[in-house]
Amino acid sequence: MAERSERMDGRDDDLKRPAQDEILSPTFAPTKLKFPNHIHTEMDEKFQQLADTILSRSTEIIGKEGSAPYEIPEYPIVENERKFYFEKQLSSRFFNTGDQASADHERNNSVGKPSAMDSESYQRMSSTDVYDEYDLAPDFQRIYIAGQEISGISSLGVPLHDLKEASKSLVQALMIREKYMAMSHQSFPKITARFLQNLEDNEEFQGMKEGFGKGSTDVDGIPYFDRRVSDHPFHPPKKEDPFDIEVPMGVECSLKMVQGLMYVYENEEAVKNNTPLELPYVQPKTFLADQNIMYALISDGPLKSFCYRRLSYLSSKYQLHTLMNELKESAAQKEVPHRDFYNIRKVDTHVHASSCMNQKHLLRFIKKKMKTCSDEVVCKDKKSGKEMTLAEVFDSMALKPYDLSVDKLDVHADRNTFHRFDKFNAKYNPIGESRLREIFIKTDNYINGKYFGHVIKEVMEDLGESKYQNAEYRLSIYGRSRDEWDKLAYWAIENKIYSDNVRWMIQIPRLYDIYKSAKIVKNFQEILENIFMPLFEVTRNPQSHPELHKFLIYVSGFDSVDDESKTEHIKFDLETPLPEDWCQDENPPYSYYLYYMYANITVLNQFRR
Repeated sequence: MAERSERMDGRDDDLKRPAQDEILSPTFAPTKLKFPNHIHTEMDEKFQQLADTILSRSTEIIGKEGSAPYEIPEYPIVENERKFYFEKQLSSRFFNTGDQASADHERNNSVGKPSAMDSESYQRMSSTDVYDEYDLAPDFQRIYIAGQEISGISSLGVPLHDLKEASKSLVQALMIREKYMAMSHQSFPKITARFLQNLEDNEEFQGMKEGFGKGSTDVDGIPYFDRRVSDHPFHPPKKEDPFDIEVPMGVECSLKMVQGLMYVYENEEAVKNNTPLELPYVQPKTFLADQNIMYALISDGPLKSFCYRRLSYLSSKYQLHTLMNELKESAAQKEVPHRDFYNIRKVDTHVHASSCMNQKHLLRFIKKKMKTCSDEVVCKDKKSGKEMTLAEVFDSMALKPYDLSVDKLDVHADRNTFHRFDKFNAKYNPIGESRLREIFIKTDNYINGKYFGHVIKEVMEDLGESKYQNAEYRLSIYGRSRDEWDKLAYWAIENKIYSDNVRWMIQIPRLYDIYKSAKIVKNFQEILENIFMPLFEVTRNPQSHPELHKFLIYVSGFDSVDDESKTEHIKFDLETPLPEDWCQDENPPYSYYLYYMYANITVLNQFRR
């Protein structure tokens, strides 16, 4: 174990990357964006101890209950002495009489009448860069909170000391999120970024956003803060064949995965000299330190109290706004021409492609194929190896198309699937038969996913007719073999699976333990190579995987999925085995998957730019 720790600590020295002064090629140029290295402090030890306490406590609770803790037990957060002190202050204020009470009454009656300074500030703010966000807002009745605050207590009833600490913690969490999103070239909300920029010079937050400027999220040469609606057209240009695009030439470079991370080298000599290109990524030490900070924040009692009270306050404020301005807001919506609920743009997310159709649609499709393609060979019997037609498949199950119904199909996720991942997965099998799932809703089968492509195209046609309804359907990459990406891309292009209203999300199930027990993979690094090596190869030379190059144009992102209620007994730290050494049968923890997926995606995005 000590040897692994030394290997992890020496990763920076072993894989030193020299600064590249010249652009190596027009396709990949070393970026100037640097991820700030973590500097070890005494607080890291405290965060580490707190993270260990949280993880050990959750493991003990899960072990005692025998199931996932879906309900968090309530416990007191604020000490009784502090509570008694503030209640005493409130009661003393209640018995105040005379001029002070009259002044408070007049001040409380001034709701909705901001002072002249507030009006000037609002006008000055409206005349600057935020004017365009409010210039079309209707003239609603505004809610103004007035009244004298108690000394030492904020307007939310939280002590000022706790309020300051909670604000620092939230800002720190937001800066960590912005840092990681900037490194992987993802867009960060510009309004939030605008407020965080004002805190960059604060001593308490120095180093949190080092190396991340306004232009770190440029897209096509346009800084994120300067983009407008015209840069994102609602209607993409129409093409007869969306996959009929020119495949560019590749560049000469070498690829190699070392310790679970993909590295790009200028040539084979650079591989021998161990001098990869400067494509930055987050180091394990930095990731674990930030993870410990997040563990500390989620266990901070005053912070949770503040967040709860703040959200309750905003919810009540919104309900009051609805009561005061509901009719006016409804009238303002009706004044907008050619817009109602049915012709505003909507996006369906987190929908797997295998379940994008409703149960009635799937039933009609199966019956239609039985009538028109019953003699078509659709699979092979696993025992005998004999080819079977669609009619023979139904005969083997003693079923006829007339017997099928929505209830018989049983693919609807009802209340019994809530918090039951096993029952949820079973709903993907029509009539409880995995063979029908393989024939009708799989991309890689005996008929190359032809039926699945047909039913998805029917769903896409419905989306095209509705015009304003978009979707981000999910397809799975398992990491069992290198050719999974090529098979998926071939399926999409061969069946011309495309719609202007649809983009793809790739989800990667966390199933290493199953693949290892079945002897499909030897270690965890094989899964990472099977997932990311084809993506780096097609980025280096699109002509090596032309179908994959065309398919990736319509892929929007990745996700890691599995049963989140599973208990994890292994913790990810600096002593955890590297992916090439993870040969045990047990599944790595979620944070382990998260780090190596994020780090490789970060390097991939840097390389593709």
